[in-house]
Amino acid sequence: MTKIGIVTISDRASAGIYEDRSGPAIIAFLAETLVSPWEPVARVIADEQALIEETLIDLADRIGCALICTTGGTGPAERDVTPEATEAVCRKMMPGFGELMRQESLKYVPTAILSRQTAGIRGASLIVNLPGKPASIRQCLQAVFPAVPYCVDLIGGPRLETDSAVCKAFRPGA
Repeated sequence: MTKIGIVTISDRASAGIYEDRSGPAIIAFLAETLVSPWEPVARVIADEQALIEETLIDLADRIGCALICTTGGTGPAERDVTPEATEAVCRKMMPGFGELMRQESLKYVPTAILSRQTAGIRGASLIVNLPGKPASIRQCLQAVFPAVPYCVDLIGGPRLETDSAVCKAFRPGA
């Protein structure tokens, strides 16, 4: 059973001030898209760089998540430190993910240029930073997910199969 980490990074959601809708939006997208067996490992944490780093390391190294999707903390505000935490724990950065997500988001809002989403590799885990709004999460995942299964293959993770009617995963030669 493939484990997929879902990390909502929000001071207010982690304090119970409002309900987390972003993590469930990621889970809903994955439930529609993946046909191979998987289980979510969800966390809701505050915007604290050390805590984000610790959570990403735990999900990648101890729990063995093949994919870790974060949501929140990618803007320009002082407390938005998700990209910094991601870079601190990854051995390789995958800037194409952030580039494509911003390009897709710009079709909907001009403020997409303020987003600092990125992605990186830690061991056999792909970490992808997503925006915080559920609609934006779906748009960004639809844009980048065709490349996710092959990336996970290349880093030694389990084979992720998608419902091609929802999202056709691209694998060269397939």
